[in-house]
Amino acid sequence: MDTLSLVVAFVVVWLLTGTITGVWLVRRGHDIRWILIALMLGPIFVPIALERVDREGPRRASQDRTADSWPASGAARVVVGWDGSAQAEAALAAANRLFSATGELVLAEVVPYEAADDPQQSAVSAAWERLSDVVAQSATAPRHEVLVGAPAEALAQLARQVDADVIVVGRRGRGLSRRVLGSVSTSLLEQAPVPVLVVDGDRQA
Repeated sequence: MDTLSLVVAFVVVWLLTGTITGVWLVRRGHDIRWILIALMLGPIFVPIALERVDREGPRRASQDRTADSWPASGAARVVVGWDGSAQAEAALAAANRLFSATGELVLAEVVPYEAADDPQQSAVSAAWERLSDVVAQSATAPRHEVLVGAPAEALAQLARQVDADVIVVGRRGRGLSRRVLGSVSTSLLEQAPVPVLVVDGDRQA
């Protein structure tokens, strides 16, 4: 094998290792910008990614304490995943349509770990403001939470914490980001401790 072939093989392995590790880290709840860093660092990034994932776990960035103190009313407790997309709007509309008369909703947005670690907390504050705006416009006035971590894992954990009966999320399209970064709805079906209702936003439109 000549020198050029060795260099090409080295670059391919370097970039492939970085890409796989970066995507894996993002799927575990970290900022998507890590993929660019992983591409540059290649195999060197592997121990960094392992260390970051090993010390993290889903948590609440901000808490609506009323979500932990629901009275035993017999009403269904519903966690609704929110990210501001049309699919999330369809999920909230479906949750309101199906459960507003007999249930209580918690609207939850998930941010990456880096957002919660930021001293400015700008991304967490922005998420909280988005949720507050939705709640202010909602006839059912759902409770709301900002979560930190991988979306599916964080939503599943919140469902356990508030003793939810069902999780409602929107189904994203079949684009490149879904194929690379994975499907929240598919992961939830595997991890959730309660039934998951997946709403097809495209069909709702």
